[in-house]
Amino acid sequence: MQTLSRGQSDAVDFVGVRQCESKTRSRGGIDRFKIALIAAGVWLAATAAQAAETSRLVIFDDDFFGPAGTDLQAAAFLLSSTNIKTLGLTVVTGDGWRDEEVAHTLRLLEIIGRTDVPVVPGAVFPLVNTKAKQQAWEKSFGTIPWKGVWNDPKENLFPNYKPHGPFEVPRLDEGEPAIKASHEIAAEFMIRQVHEYPHQVTIVAAGPLTNLALAIKLDPEFASSAKELIFMGGMTGAGLSKATDNPDFGSDFNLLFDPEAAEIVLSASWPKITSVGDVTNETLLNDELVKRIAQQKTPLTEYIAKYAERGVPLWDELTVGIFLDPTLIRKETAVYMDVDLSHGAAYGTARIWSDSLAPHLGERKVNVVQDVDVSRFIDEFVSAMQAIGK
Repeated sequence: MQTLSRGQSDAVDFVGVRQCESKTRSRGGIDRFKIALIAAGVWLAATAAQAAETSRLVIFDDDFFGPAGTDLQAAAFLLSSTNIKTLGLTVVTGDGWRDEEVAHTLRLLEIIGRTDVPVVPGAVFPLVNTKAKQQAWEKSFGTIPWKGVWNDPKENLFPNYKPHGPFEVPRLDEGEPAIKASHEIAAEFMIRQVHEYPHQVTIVAAGPLTNLALAIKLDPEFASSAKELIFMGGMTGAGLSKATDNPDFGSDFNLLFDPEAAEIVLSASWPKITSVGDVTNETLLNDELVKRIAQQKTPLTEYIAKYAERGVPLWDELTVGIFLDPTLIRKETAVYMDVDLSHGAAYGTARIWSDSLAPHLGERKVNVVQDVDVSRFIDEFVSAMQAIGK
């Protein structure tokens, strides 16, 4: 039974005194009033708890490179949903350095009017990999087309790319944020949230997996306490794609940048793991799509029209889209997956097996998304981009 607060108790006593003075109601009337008051309190508490249960909980971990970019557009997509509670955006170095990514993320939240969402800084460097190690690997096994913060500064990769040191934050084209990031550390933040909401929090990871690996090492129960992991990576057709298609689309950057972290994460005891990899290359952010988004004038659509990088897949947006609407998936296959750490030609790439062929030495079952309803996904993405921040 719910205990009455001091204010509720005083209210009941006052009503009782008035009833006794007037002698217009019986003692039974007072009891009925108290019972009704308590029942109403219990009902309200139960209703609030039920409402909390119907809101799906998520932490979005990404290398939020900007302005715009697949990462930040995915964040806006996620935050557009009214039945999702985003507990926080956790930031990891990847496409950009962490501190610059934090600044871009804070500015996006100001643009879309969602400054209530915590932005939590995470890892600055991979667990083991370094720029020197990667360069040595490339000399033996070939060029990695996209290296994130380790790209050659002399290469003019795209307009938004401004190479700098790991703790430098250049001037932001979209304006400087006024709000500040959380003082918490991403790994500790995620651990705290999954224990506060056991088996309710989905982790959507669309960047290198360093933050998640640190959380797993800090707390062996972290992964099993979450609801599921949905990650952007595990491109099982990467070899053929690099040889026949745009090589940038085939390089599994999120695994390659921090292979050791990816192996830790993919061998952890998540209740469910979903890989969104090769299927993302079926989507593309082109001029036509940007113009369609910009038909509705809002601060966000103007931001996208001005800064979005055309000609690249909607990697992170589709990953978020699958979380928001799992019915987008037309086909998925359960495999066993781990990450090659041999430091050979396949270092940092996903290895997969069927159940009958898997070595079963700690690799986990992963649902690999193979086909999605692209048209419906695009419609949902456009609607979300036009709706948020009006």
